[in-house]
Amino acid sequence: MPHIWCPGCGIGSAVSACITAIQRTGIPPRRMAVVSGIGCTGRVAGYLNLDSFHTTHGRAIPFATGLKLAKPELNVFVFSGEGDLFSIGGNHFIHAARRNIDLTVICVNNMNYGMTGGQVSANTPLGARTTTSPYGNTEIPLNLPSLAAACGAVYVARWLSVDVRRLARAFEEALLKPGLSFVEVISPCPTAFGRRNRLGTAREMIRLYNSQSVIRNNVHPDETVIQEGQKLVLGKFVDLERPTFQDRLAAAASTGPAWPAGKGSS
Repeated sequence: MPHIWCPGCGIGSAVSACITAIQRTGIPPRRMAVVSGIGCTGRVAGYLNLDSFHTTHGRAIPFATGLKLAKPELNVFVFSGEGDLFSIGGNHFIHAARRNIDLTVICVNNMNYGMTGGQVSANTPLGARTTTSPYGNTEIPLNLPSLAAACGAVYVARWLSVDVRRLARAFEEALLKPGLSFVEVISPCPTAFGRRNRLGTAREMIRLYNSQSVIRNNVHPDETVIQEGQKLVLGKFVDLERPTFQDRLAAAASTGPAWPAGKGSS
């Protein structure tokens, strides 16, 4: 499928995996909606023949939350990049996961702001060069699986963009999972991140990411931190059940507030 993304960028592969996952779920397209923010990955909403919303920078999750609350029958998922979701909009993700809103959040992590000039993001590795960290990044990056799990996400996984079969399976599981599900997609960015860090051609970057990764399903998310000299840990790390935000709203409406427990309680 022709698209705007650079040769070697993993967003196109991630979109293909998402399309496969949507077809496998059996959910009719009229009952799905995709929300994206600003950036390279934010353009995904324009390539899917679904109801879609291309939102302002960092605000994809609030828009998706409103859509889900207004139309609870829809399966709503967010498809955006780490700069949009976690550098600009990190606060929104924290509270969506805490509330366990019934959303799927797909985050393509290419470790920099790809579209706006290759600036440092909250997920740029230590020491990596960008347009705004020409001598190497000095800020410790977020570990997204740890953050998602700590905030309450019920499904957390990470895969490479090139591993489309496992990625499609993860997307399918996440789309069908009640509650806040999160899938991180590690993607090469040859044009911006790769060029400034001398990681070679697009093909060489893909091979590098593949050779420097290892699958470790069910490990604690804190064991998935991306560190120099260590393998990039991939897999499904969290898959559990807990009431969704919508479940708690329905319960409160039918039984009244659960707190305080009664007169005189402390």
